[in-house]
Amino acid sequence: MVGQSPAEPRAAVLLQPFVHQVGGHTSMLTYDEHTICKPLVSQELSFYESLPLAMRQFTPQYKGIVSVHLKKDSLGNLTLIASPGLAQPDPCGRLDSAGGDPAVTLWHKCKWSHTQVTKTFKDSCPGKMLLRTDLQYHTDSLLEDANGKQAERKSYNPWGLHCHRQHLNRMSSKHNENKLHQFLLLENVVSKYSYPCILDLKMGTRQHGDDASEEKKARHIKKCEQSTSASLGVRICGMQVYQADTGHFLCKDKYYGRKLSPEGFRQTLRQFLCNGNQLRTDLLEPIILRLKALLAVIRKQSSYRFYSSSLLIIYDGQEHKEGVDQHLPFPKTHGTNPSRVDVRMIDFAHTTFKGSKINPNPTPYDGPDHGYIFGLENLIKILQSLLEGK
Repeated sequence: MVGQSPAEPRAAVLLQPFVHQVGGHTSMLTYDEHTICKPLVSQELSFYESLPLAMRQFTPQYKGIVSVHLKKDSLGNLTLIASPGLAQPDPCGRLDSAGGDPAVTLWHKCKWSHTQVTKTFKDSCPGKMLLRTDLQYHTDSLLEDANGKQAERKSYNPWGLHCHRQHLNRMSSKHNENKLHQFLLLENVVSKYSYPCILDLKMGTRQHGDDASEEKKARHIKKCEQSTSASLGVRICGMQVYQADTGHFLCKDKYYGRKLSPEGFRQTLRQFLCNGNQLRTDLLEPIILRLKALLAVIRKQSSYRFYSSSLLIIYDGQEHKEGVDQHLPFPKTHGTNPSRVDVRMIDFAHTTFKGSKINPNPTPYDGPDHGYIFGLENLIKILQSLLEGK
């Protein structure tokens, strides 16, 4: 870890829940507009540090490590504070926010307090059971522009707030305020989208890592057997789709995804591509091409097993019109392609491979991850059937 520089130190960064987290159980936090962070798991760090070159276009950029501590304010509210001066950049020095002015980072402009976050969570998700149903909600935006004026109303997925609250409770019960925790800094892969539509897919026919206890192993095997993980090699872990007709995000969570039949999975994929007015058929071919490119890369990764990892499919829910986003705090830059899509692999805490620094003698696996490949092939087939209008 790099010590505090004697030069002018950066201000501490108040970490806030990442409002576009649609799945998983680990809290994802916003560090700045282009960077998110998550608790460091040594196996995941090992993966990013030895990432095969061919896979880099399909994973978030690794930006380094930062120290984080828990802080309680005078009202007893818990917050997480990152100390950028203690950040450890990656070997290529790509921590592009490390030398920036904290005054221009996202959460210095988005004045969320823990009380507001909790209130927003309660307003949009009054009970745990609501998370398990078909969600459509609209909350008051807490964003302010540079002049302190309220920006437009936007709706947010409550899943990230749910994970954040659980994470704060776990940390406060186990650790005191002075303990430093290490977090990974990763690229925010949806920062370029005005209305990010995100599908989080749990890939492969097996979800437990090699280090799982017998109890955890049995639990994960049962989840796979009772879901499309077994039949298709892929299941829905979370989703948000911007509905242009209402201005809301339609959300599904992991509990919904576990109950789907193969036909239900197909219908939900179709719903992911529907903006409330029409099916975005223009997105199908670019998504399929990107998935085929990923499939070609995965087939060449001998010894890798991506247990419990996810695959994100992302697109912008609203086609850009000149000047439409000028009133937002962070105007988005758009390319000429209105249907650009992205496909990214995430969550590598249980990924294993030969040559891992953390686990030099992993369970030996030869060849590529056939469970992951099975899932990708089925995903491509289903999307192609949608493209052909079947």
